[in-house]
Amino acid sequence: MPKKIYIADDEKNIRDLISFFLTNEGYLVRTFQTGDELSQCFEGDPSDLVILDVMMPGTDGFVLSSQLRKRSNVPIIIVSARDSEMDKITGISLGSDDYLTKPFSPMELVARVKAIFRRLQLDTGISDHEKASFANLEIQMSSRDFKVDGKRVELSPTEFMLIDYFIANPLRAISREELLKSVWKFDFDADTRATDDVIKRLRKKLIQAGSTARIESIWGFGFKLEEIAP
Repeated sequence: MPKKIYIADDEKNIRDLISFFLTNEGYLVRTFQTGDELSQCFEGDPSDLVILDVMMPGTDGFVLSSQLRKRSNVPIIIVSARDSEMDKITGISLGSDDYLTKPFSPMELVARVKAIFRRLQLDTGISDHEKASFANLEIQMSSRDFKVDGKRVELSPTEFMLIDYFIANPLRAISREELLKSVWKFDFDADTRATDDVIKRLRKKLIQAGSTARIESIWGFGFKLEEIAP
């Protein structure tokens, strides 16, 4: 079945441009002038991916991204004229999976959409393994399965990449900068806590699933995946 994509942008020409290129690629596309309209539609008929502008009437893209992430693991791409490092960090922290600045090439956006859907099927971006485990955590790339004690746990694409990176590097202190460059592919040098909100969401899911592993904070540096004592 074709993937369904929702787009919210208050600029009609941007909505029409994105819709044209994605429709030509075989996706089912629905556009909205505001984030509130998208959110209302998503509640009753969820999409497979969401593309959000930041500056819109009513609920802005950052807030909507956070709201969607609280109730769904749907992949989210933010498309915005706001191109500062802090804007990109904010988008990631609030739950988006990618951030593209305006003006942009429509084909680049199409490529990023395809990359996210490929990642959902077979995440090969940062892994050189098919299957890995640590404590009672197990991850399998081809089926994009993450299990805790044999039970499947639903993760967003970013959360999945993040736990995969931790499982591939257990018991090693990993800096925030390393995570930004290796997982999110940010190419700037910045001492930022952009990863913290995503880590919090992932920690909560691990605890709720009964994980015997914890992502521990290393003050002023980053994080480490450790096994907790029984």
